[in-house]
Amino acid sequence: MSIAKLYSRALSGMRAPQIVVEVHVASGLPSFSIVGLPDTEIKESRDRIRSAIQNSGFDFPARRITVNLAPADLPKDSSRYDLPIAMGILFASGLVKTRQNLEEFEFAGELALDGALRPIKGALAISYGISQSKRQLILPAQSAEEAALVKDMHIRAATSLQDVVTHFTTSQELPVITIASIVKPISDFESNNDGFQQVKGQLSTKKALEIAAAGRHSVLMIGNPGCGKSMLASRITSILPSLSTEQAIASASLQSLSTQGFQLNDWARVPFRNPHHSTSGVALVGGGSNPKPGEISLAHNGVLFLDELPEFDRKVLEVLREPLEAKKISIARANHRVEYLADFQLIAAMNPCPCGYAGHPQQSCTCSVEQINRYRAKISGPLLDRIDIVVDVPSLNTSELQQLPNGESSELIRQRVINARKIQLQRQNKLNYELANDEIELYCALDDKAKTLMQQIIDRNSLSARGYYRQLKLARTIADLAENEVINSAHLALASQYKRNI
Repeated sequence: MSIAKLYSRALSGMRAPQIVVEVHVASGLPSFSIVGLPDTEIKESRDRIRSAIQNSGFDFPARRITVNLAPADLPKDSSRYDLPIAMGILFASGLVKTRQNLEEFEFAGELALDGALRPIKGALAISYGISQSKRQLILPAQSAEEAALVKDMHIRAATSLQDVVTHFTTSQELPVITIASIVKPISDFESNNDGFQQVKGQLSTKKALEIAAAGRHSVLMIGNPGCGKSMLASRITSILPSLSTEQAIASASLQSLSTQGFQLNDWARVPFRNPHHSTSGVALVGGGSNPKPGEISLAHNGVLFLDELPEFDRKVLEVLREPLEAKKISIARANHRVEYLADFQLIAAMNPCPCGYAGHPQQSCTCSVEQINRYRAKISGPLLDRIDIVVDVPSLNTSELQQLPNGESSELIRQRVINARKIQLQRQNKLNYELANDEIELYCALDDKAKTLMQQIIDRNSLSARGYYRQLKLARTIADLAENEVINSAHLALASQYKRNI
């Protein structure tokens, strides 16, 4: 009679909670049961594990086997528990004896029927979750590279159950995977293509996006079909600074938790998510019976682009209000609660009317005033109050496209954005969009003319308290781009032009 304890991770959040896999092998009639709220995928692992152990050259114990996944009140899912359960059975039954301390290791991996290890989702999140525990992590070889992106992690790669057994029974150890062996330094990554240089005209819109990038402000672009809204939004990442190592790990960990997983080619790239307007609220913010991160979390430290904004269901748009302020999303279920980071920059686009041609220089609008009002009313006032910049995108005719020169390069704009962000970090140790109200009063000082203008803007536009503080933050960013310590009336006037109702 013996009990073996191994360690794995449950992916109910970016900080993956520890799971203790306890295997009890006792005399009695042969049976194999798994307890601790396993889902169907884990229950089916009994047949995979039995076959993998036998095909790896061991006799499966003909005794009573009980596997407990603790804590018992946390639902468990995924085939990543195959490897720790199999190793627990081998250790507890005495088929494998080791002098190494199992407390120093964690395991995760799916087993094939022949004992081979298959890749799992969430390897990076698992690695990030145990980064403070000083344990070594044993993973399938295809997942080990992803997990090694976490700094100072001791990741060992295995291709089969037999490889793992050999590591614990002989001097032949599993290879250690390090970040230096799989990716270039972040600084060596090429920035995105020079998207802004290819954009002709649209000076006012490009200036608005530069301001938005400098302070990470949210933007709504309004324009006729084909004027370039989607094109401009997709190219904003070309003027954004590269992610820091900490930001890259946080973003990649969330992507690792998602259904599509994380790709090494996306390491350190600014996330850009572009969900379709038919997206449900759960897909946008995350959730489900077994909660997964949604689009807003997958856009963490990056950009969430919502094209055709009024075409989204209004209830779906309303769920954005809280994470836009809190920079995280909490998902509560009857038996557990999950919190995902969601610090994203919102870029949205819409037509001026249902037909799209209101204000077009050549085509006539066919919409009635009632239709236009109904269309624009799909975006609630509270959501619009959280959008810092509203900008009109003009339509260019064919002759203008042929005659206008190429625009300013993305690299020049990007350098101005980086310089403005350095000023913000040196002054307040955070970007302007993160400033709390008391910090706004401290860092967003107005000169005398700007104070008079601010009072006029408040009286004319009936600004809410949120709108007032957001306008000050926007003016602060404009002043930072101009390298001015104090906000003057010109900065405030430009911010006022961007902050308006639709």
